[in-house]
This record gives sequence, C-alpha cells and structure tokens, in this order.
Amino acid sequence: MRITLLAPAVNAALRQVRFDDAPPDAAAARRARDAAGALPHHDVTFTSPSARCRGTAEALGLDAAVAPELRDLDVGRWRGRSLDEVGREAPDDVAAWLADPAAAPHGGESLRELIERTGAWLESRAGQEARVLAVADPAVIRAALVHALDLPPRTFWRLDVAPLTATELSGRSGRWNLRCGLPLTAPK
Repeated sequence: MRITLLAPAVNAALRQVRFDDAPPDAAAARRARDAAGALPHHDVTFTSPSARCRGTAEALGLDAAVAPELRDLDVGRWRGRSLDEVGREAPDDVAAWLADPAAAPHGGESLRELIERTGAWLESRAGQEARVLAVADPAVIRAALVHALDLPPRTFWRLDVAPLTATELSGRSGRWNLRCGLPLTAPK
C-alpha cells in the first residue's frame, strides 16, 4: 500500500497564516503545472474539497475525486481571520488550542478529531493494492503523519509541510512507513 499526500500550491491565506481557503495564486498554479511531470506513479487520485487543493489538482492535470474525509481542519468562528488577529483578541483561546489537542475554542473541530478523521481515511485505504495520490491541506497531512506514526497528538504543531511537496506513506500489516518532504520539481 502506498499513499502519497501532496501539499497544495501556496495562496495568500497560507502566506498570511489566515484561516481561509482560496485557489492557488497565479504564480503557484504555474509552478504546479510545471511540476506535473514529476508526480509519482499513482492509480487513483483524491483531493480535499478546499479550493486550494482542488485548484492544485487541476493545475497538476489530475482528475481527482473529492474526498470529504480529507477536508481541512474546521476552525469555526476563526475562519477568515489570521492567527495574529485571533491571538490579539483571544490570546488565552489560542494558547489553549496550541497546548491541548482536544481543545476547540473556535467552536470547530479539535486537532484530536482531525487526527481521528484523517486516520480513519488512511486505515480505510490499507490493504488495497492501488497507489493513491491525494492533494490535501497541510493540516490534514500533519494529522495523517501523527496517526500513521502513532505520535502524541501535540506533535502536530512540530511538523512542517511545505507547498508542493509529497509525503509518502507505505504500509503492510498495520504498520506505516514514512518518506517525507519530496519536492515536486519539473523534470529536466
């Protein structure tokens, strides 16, 4: 079993650390189109429902099925706002959110819930022979890593996922192995 999780191309929300969704900007979409030839071999493709992921999948030339289980973290009433804005207005809420994986002071989904949802999607794929490629938001990729490697949930915040990089999970007999940070670069 091999699942490659591909981080989407960058957009303004990612640059601003804003809880928002928008398609990749023009330059990032162009980088994705240029890197399409570097995609790993895959039999089936999925994408998160986010505009950022769907736009990246489209720029890569993928005919990807939308997988609702791969949706980004629901940040409730923080959606559309930057982490700095929320931090200035509700520093205790941000501190609780960063310290406790079960906390959801924004009224949305906790990190623990995201990890469980993403883990369930991963496990539903285990045992299949198809090579899967999924364009997924950075939070979903971090949640998949926490689940697959059986890491403590608070480790989520210590994992960085760069735009247009591939993270590969392979597994046999209930055990996942990791190959991370593979950049998508145009073939020479």
